[in-house]
Formats: sequence, structure tokens, C-alpha cells
Amino acid sequence: MTARRSPLSSLLSRLRDRSPGLVAGLLGGAVAAWLGLGAFAVLVMMLWISSPYPDSGPGGALHVAAGLWLLAHGAELIRTDTLSGAPAPVGVTPLLLLALPVWLAFRAARDAVEGDAAEGDAGDVFSGEGEREPVSGRTAWAGVVAGYLAVGGAAAWYAAGGTLRPDWVWTGVCVPLVVAVAAAAGVWTAYGRPRDAVDEVLLLMPAGVRRPFVGPAARARLDTAVRAAGAGVAVLVGGGALLLAVALVWHGGAARESFLRVTEGFSGQFAVLLLCLTLMPNAAVWATAYSLGPGFSLGAGHVVGPLSSSPAALLPPFPLLAAVPEEGAGGWVNWAAGAVPVAAGVTVGWFVGRAGCGGRGGRGGRGGRGGAEVWSRGRTAGVTLGAVGLAAAGVALLAGVAGGPLGVASLASFGPVWWQVGVAVLVWGAGVAVPVAVGVRGWGCRGVAEGPRARVGKPRVGEEGGGSGAGADEAERGWGARFSWRREGGGGGGGTEVAEGVVDDGSDGGPYDLLPAEPDGGPEPEVRAWGVDDAAREARWAALREASGRGDAADAG
Repeated sequence: MTARRSPLSSLLSRLRDRSPGLVAGLLGGAVAAWLGLGAFAVLVMMLWISSPYPDSGPGGALHVAAGLWLLAHGAELIRTDTLSGAPAPVGVTPLLLLALPVWLAFRAARDAVEGDAAEGDAGDVFSGEGEREPVSGRTAWAGVVAGYLAVGGAAAWYAAGGTLRPDWVWTGVCVPLVVAVAAAAGVWTAYGRPRDAVDEVLLLMPAGVRRPFVGPAARARLDTAVRAAGAGVAVLVGGGALLLAVALVWHGGAARESFLRVTEGFSGQFAVLLLCLTLMPNAAVWATAYSLGPGFSLGAGHVVGPLSSSPAALLPPFPLLAAVPEEGAGGWVNWAAGAVPVAAGVTVGWFVGRAGCGGRGGRGGRGGRGGAEVWSRGRTAGVTLGAVGLAAAGVALLAGVAGGPLGVASLASFGPVWWQVGVAVLVWGAGVAVPVAVGVRGWGCRGVAEGPRARVGKPRVGEEGGGSGAGADEAERGWGARFSWRREGGGGGGGTEVAEGVVDDGSDGGPYDLLPAEPDGGPEPEVRAWGVDDAAREARWAALREASGRGDAADAG
């Protein structure tokens, strides 16, 4: 009766009971930020201790660590200890350092959701009264972002007292953006990467924008474009890394000489080696921009490209800069770098072309596998252009982050220009990927009958629990081809679903489930199991169709 709990403890208990994901998110976000700061502090302090001539105390080293931590989030820093006394910006973000805060924020958000889900069952937690309450991903995400930014704000305030001071505009934009995106990816992964999240985003878009993405067939095309774009970006950046390695080997003597000239002693050489390893991903992106054509700049007015190079004459002796091509017009060795975007375009075209013929690209056969859709040439080209656009956006983002200023005047521009790189990817993709995709699609569908094509009928879903034969619909189009769709079994116990159809030419962009035409004039029926979950799935698609202004049930299956 006399024992009392402290007000703070009571408040935390009530907060934990009401918002279990918020507390875990706040703690996880703060711990993630502290872990990142600690890693940078340990690295900088180790270099400071091993330096034979340190020009500042441990406080200055910690200020530098806080500034580098902000730089790793994409924020721009202002260097105050210049020879001229004028502040100079530092905006080149080491991509290898960027991976650490992104991974920490991602893990914090994922663990905040998965940790709460472990207390209950399948994403539920127990409330104080013993009832199950669903874990809110928004709450966990907000907690991680708020906890991370609280520590980040303190780090920015502390870094403002050092020689590398944060630019408050860049810090206020880049740090919250990086944390928010990484935490959102962590929450989405914790929930098993659900497609419902994509549906919710579509519902927020205007009807004209979301209409092309509604329906199973449209979603399949979007998935194909995303996978093809990811493969294209991987080939581009991997090819850039290969070009960088070849250039370093080609100029191995100059790189080794510059490594020995830039500093003396084991500690200094270790610091230079560590800096080179940190900037390797940036150099790979620069090499990618070189292979695409726009190249990169080594200061204002000094552009390095495959056609011609005009490197700056007063570059410091740095091993990665020793791999820069020599000044003058490029020869066949420089032009050979164009094989990288060609390989990327072929990769994107191969991915889309295989999907366009139902996954049988390059192997012949009759159309697609099972009930896979066979795309028309126009639709294949459209999906390829969409994939190229996504790849261009990804490479342009990498180019924008990998470059930036290192000072003023002639040092105000280092690295590739992001919009030029994006345009170059679009040009290479349209010239290489589209013909390859159409060719692979044609090769894979060469066994399909070339006669008249019939349009697939539109099935209508019957009432739930309607018993055998509910929802049957037949339509005859073109040369009398038939499409039928029925369900067998009723109630809530599930049953089987039988679908028949023919290849559609896709001229009207309708989201039909398509089957290949067989030599005897009709396809084999496709039978698949269905159960209680199909009712919720069909209800969601009905809401999407209604929101999109499409009152039919063309894609109900």
C-alpha cells in the first residue's frame, strides 16, 4: 500500500503497453545511430593515434568523426582550415561509408517489427489486458526515424564546432531522407515484402497514373521491368569496376609511385590505402560514366571521356587518379569501354524478352509456360523502355552521390554529371535493349501459330460460396475461340479453379491472363487450387478497379 512507482517508470510502462512498436523503434533508431557514430569514432581515433604528427587533440578527432558520419549520409560539409582562409565545401560522399548507416537503420526498423511480433503470433503482440493488438509498421518506422534523428541532431550540433562543419541545408535534407527510406525498407522486409503495400501506394495516385498498374498482368510487367532494371544497373556498375581494375593494372607503375609519394611511414600509407578502398565504389561509378560517354570531370573545365580527355595538370599524387586516361583524343582502347553499356542493354533486353514470350526466350517452343502471358511487340518494347528508365534513374542517383565539390573555383566540380549519365543510359538502352528484347521475344514465340488471334473473354467472379459452377462465363471472339472459367466447390473450404483461353494480341492493353494456342485450335485447361484467401484478394482487386474507374472484372482472376 505504501510502495509507489516513480512517475517516469509509470509513464514508460503505459507508453510501452499502448505503443509497443514505438518504444522498440525509438531505442533501435538511437542505438543504430550510436553504433554508426562509434564505428567512425574508432576509425578516426585509430588513425589519429597512429599518426606521427597529429595536428589536433582527441577532441578535434572526434569532431572529424562526427563530420564524416554526416558526410556518409550524403550531407555536404564545410572545411574551414583552408590555406586561403575561405571556407570550402566537401560534397563527395564515399559510397562505401554510406552503406553502414543505411544497413544500421534498415536492421533497426526490421528488428523493431520482428521483435514485437515475436511476443505474439504472426505479427501480433499482447496488450496489458491480455488481448492481441496488431503491430503497426508505421509506429515502428516513426520510432526508428525519430530515435535516429535525435542522435543525428546532437551529432550535427557537436560537429559544428570542428573544422569540418555541416551544411545545415544539406544535413536537414539528406540525413532524414536516408534514414526514412532505409527504415521503410526494413519495415517492409519484416512484413515479408507484402504486395499490399504497393496497392496502398496505388490507391493514393490519380486514376490516370495508377490504371496501367492495376491487374495481375500489369503487376507482372512491372515486376519484369524492375528485375530487368536491377540487372542492368548491376552490369553497368560491375563493368565500371572491371574498367577501373584494368586501368589500375595498365597504369600500375604510376599508381604504385603515387602511393609511395603521397605520404611516408606505415601509418600514413595505411591511411591512404584505407581511403582508396573507401572510394573504390565511387571510382567504379566514375568509370561507368566514362563507358557511357559523358565521362567525369576532374575540376571545372577538365572533362575525361572516351572520345577526348583533358585532365587537370595539378592533380595530387593519388593512386586512383593515376588510372585516369592520358590527355588527348581517345583511341580504340578507350572506345572499347562502350562494351559495358552494350552488355547492360543486352541484359535488360534478354530479361524482358524472355518474359514477353512467357519465359521461353532463346529456347524455342510454343509460347509461354502454363498460363504465362505472351506480349505483343509493342508491349515488349514498352516494358523494355520502362526498365531502361528505371535503370537510368538508378545510375543517375549513384552518379549524383558519387560526385560533388571538393573546394571552390576549379575544385567545385568532381565526378560525373548525374543528368548526363541518366540521358546516356536512356540512349544506350533505347538503341540496344529494345531491339534485343523484341528479338528474344520473337525467337521464343516462333513456334506459336501465326494465324488470326482471338481476344480472351472477361471472366466474372460469382458470389462467394455459390457452389459448383459459380462465376462461369464464356465468350466467343474472332475466329470462334472460346474462353471459359469456372470454380468447383463452394463454401469456405476451397476447391479447384479451371481456366481455358487463347493468346491475346494485347492491342488494347487489357490485363488478361493468357494461355498459348495449341495446334488443335485450343489450349489445355489450367487447374489450380483456390481457398479462403482468394476472397480477400478479389475484394482488394475489386476496390482497386473501382478506384481506377474500371467497373469491369477483367482481371478478377
